[in-house]
Amino acid sequence: MALTCKVELSQTAGLTLTVINSAGNITQTAVFDGTTMTFTCKGQSATSTIVQDSESVTVNCQTFTVNADTITCKSTKNTSHSADGTFTINSTGNSSFTSSADTTIAPTSNLTMTAADFSTTATSTAKLTGATTTITGTQQATVTGAELALSGSSSATLKGATITLDADSTMSISGLTTTVKGSTTAIQGSLVTLGG
Repeated sequence: MALTCKVELSQTAGLTLTVINSAGNITQTAVFDGTTMTFTCKGQSATSTIVQDSESVTVNCQTFTVNADTITCKSTKNTSHSADGTFTINSTGNSSFTSSADTTIAPTSNLTMTAADFSTTATSTAKLTGATTTITGTQQATVTGAELALSGSSSATLKGATITLDADSTMSISGLTTTVKGSTTAIQGSLVTLGG
């Protein structure tokens, strides 16, 4: 494979290095103009460039790949990652994300989180809000707290094949109209008072 190599020197335009591969339709150029370094690789169907000046480095290409044992990226100010297509993060080991300030996750469509075990902890207040909210345990669902309050601004319904209400001390059931109904209804106690 024969290559054509050119070196151009100019007191005004700087230095230009060119390598031409006519058989492969590839032209490589490196331009140093005193302000910016521009590296270009132009093929038959695509062109990639690296542009560097004293303040920035810009890479333009179809595919950008970095392979290393350890990669560290750090910015003293802001960092932004965006994708017009799919954004994927994979790890074969443990993964962690920490922030010294607030964190916001806001997809415009669905948010799905799946794990063998899932744990969420808030040191202060935890809230789960939705127009319709469903919490389901295929085997068992448990809600516990030092104090537990269940309320509905319109109505509240508790259903089950068997329902047990048990209080270690005192249980109060009250309402403007209260109905206790069943095919068989038993009211038991060492002291039962009806009426008031």
